[in-house]
This record gives sequence, structure tokens and C-alpha cells, in this order.
Amino acid sequence: MAQLWEDFKTSSPIEYKWLWENKYVPEPETPSMLAPVPSTMPGLPPATPTKLPSPKTPNVEALLDTLAISISEWGRSSADKLKDGKKARSAIYRALVRASFLDESWWNTPEGVAHSDGKLSAHRLLLQRLTSARQPGQSSPWLFTTNYDLAIEWAADSIDMNVINGFLGLHSRRFTPQSFDLGFRNVQAKGEAQFGSYNVYLAKLHGSLTWKEVSGQYYEIQATEAQGEIRSFVKGDTDKLAFTVLPSAAKYIQTVGFVLGELFRRYSEFLARPQSALLVSGYGFGDEHINRLLLSALLNPTFQLVVYLPEFSGLKDVSKLPTAAQKLLSLQSPRVTFVGGGEDAYFGSFVEHLPEPSIYNEDLRQLQERLKALDAATSPSEGGSS
Repeated sequence: MAQLWEDFKTSSPIEYKWLWENKYVPEPETPSMLAPVPSTMPGLPPATPTKLPSPKTPNVEALLDTLAISISEWGRSSADKLKDGKKARSAIYRALVRASFLDESWWNTPEGVAHSDGKLSAHRLLLQRLTSARQPGQSSPWLFTTNYDLAIEWAADSIDMNVINGFLGLHSRRFTPQSFDLGFRNVQAKGEAQFGSYNVYLAKLHGSLTWKEVSGQYYEIQATEAQGEIRSFVKGDTDKLAFTVLPSAAKYIQTVGFVLGELFRRYSEFLARPQSALLVSGYGFGDEHINRLLLSALLNPTFQLVVYLPEFSGLKDVSKLPTAAQKLLSLQSPRVTFVGGGEDAYFGSFVEHLPEPSIYNEDLRQLQERLKALDAATSPSEGGSS
């Protein structure tokens, strides 16, 4: 998010200036805001002023909510501010879309993802390890993300993995929440072949680049179809982007009340399940609604939480961590585990730490017995010829 905000400030300086002039974000540093410098001795060059710390990166989605409320009000009172507010909001949306676009070639040809140069290798490995380790009768794994990009969907496509994301249909994929109650199975699988699952459930809690709202219905659009309008929006040729649903207070009833509300309900249900485990990677604890759900999930006595947080360096220094992370650590719960250490807690490392699929004890015992029986049946008897 810090990189996204820097991109916005660089690409849209006029809109950024309008935001801080109207008190939506902190005012940036100016020469007059430099820290005072002690006087130097006569004849020596003046000391270099020391810059004050840069303003903290704002919560971009909260900023969009605030702008949406203002724009709704200005629609009844101030035409000038309405125009400027919409321009600023569109500029932030463009930065969000640019950050979520990933590799441009993947939007033109779907086969480009399957043959990509390893950029989605960690995502593929995540999906393979999560699904192949499932026991017979165990439900498929869930993935929850606040990202708008299509990395998970593209990675799944490249390894022929089915993704259930709430949308059903072949040529017209409409949001149908009961699809989360369905799954895939191999009707030919017997015995040990029943291990693993054939799909993952994906809940995009903050929306997606390829979701489209039409007359109160929500559809998922193919990337190759959506990419033309998305590119035009990023270039600034248009201020309207139909192929995305981003959280906004002004659209609470339409989006949060239906699509995102359903996804958060599924998320809450998952956290309340017996013997559930949530592995967290790449989350900065910037969303209070998610933080509250994580804390309340610990009321589930069999829930386990594992958080990969690169800036975590031990319990002795937690003051620089997000407030919600500090609160989780302060609970000193044996069911909460933090993994830190910079790159050791990045997404690639997180995926590498996931266990390889294994045969469980009971099945291993049965397999050993069958191998022994097979060995006895095929071994030459005493005195016979080999």
C-alpha cells in the first residue's frame, strides 16, 4: 500500500495536492517544515537541515469511503467540489488498478499465464499443497484475500484447479452465493486416491477487478473482455470503470450489503468451525472489520492462528507493529503464532513452510501390510528357482 500511495502522489500531483489542501490526508513536507538545526561555528558551512518523518501512508480504502460520503453531499450543494472530488477519487482508483494489474500479457492471452516465467510459482505451490493434503471426506480449503488482482485465479487456471468464488454460469457468470456450498469430487477415486481435493473456495473480501454491476446484479467478466476498458481507465481516457467493485460507503447497500456481506459471512463461519486454522500472509492489519473478526475468532477454543509478519522481530520490540498485531501478541495465547524476520516471512517463504502431502498413520499401516503381503506372494519359495 505504501508503494501504491507513492505511485498515486507521483502520477496525480494535482489531485494529491487537492486532498491535503482539503484535509483528507496529512500535508506533505515543505522546506518550512524541516526540523531546526543547531547553529554552526563561524566560517563553517551551514548544517544540512534534517527532514521530519514523512506522513504515514493513509488507509486508502477508508479515504475512498470518506470521499464517497463527501461526493454524495456535494451532489446537492457544491458543483465545483463535486468535480474535484470525483477526479481525486478516480486518480486513487487508477493507482489501485495499476497495482493490481500485474503482468499485462496475462490479460491479452490466457495461455500466457500457463507459460509464464515462474511469476506465479508460489501461488501454484500454495494451491497444490493446500489441496493435495486433504483427507478423505475433508472439505476443500478456503482462501480469503483483500487483493483485487487475479493472481489466485490465474495460478489455478494454469494447473487446471477449479475455483469456486461465488459466481456461477458459463457465458454469464452471476454472483450466486449458494455455489460456496458445492464442491468437486473424482467419482473414479478409491482408497488412497480419495486424498486431496479438486477445488478451492475463494472469497475476495474487498472486491475484484473483473466484477461488474448491471441493474443490481453482479457478474464476473473474462479478463480478456475486461482488459480494454481497464486499460482506458488507467490511461485516463475515461473516469468510469464498470469492471470493478471496490468497497465504498456510498455503495454500502449494493456491494457490502450483498456481495461483500455474503463473503464476510462465509469468512466468519469459517473462523467459527471446529478445528479450523487460519494462515495469514501479506496482511498489514489495516482493516478494522477484519481485525475484529480475528480477535473474536479466538473465542473458538479449537481455532489456530498463524501470522506471517515481516516486521515482527520478537516480543521485546512490538511497539512498531500495527496496533491490532500488538493486541494479538498481548493475549499470549498458545493458539496464536507469529512468524517474522523480514524475508523469512514473505509470501514465498510462507508457501515453502507449508507441509508436503503425506500419508496418514492408519493408511501408512495398511499400505505397509499390503506391501508385505505382495512381497510374500512374489518372493521365490525356498529351494525354488528365481
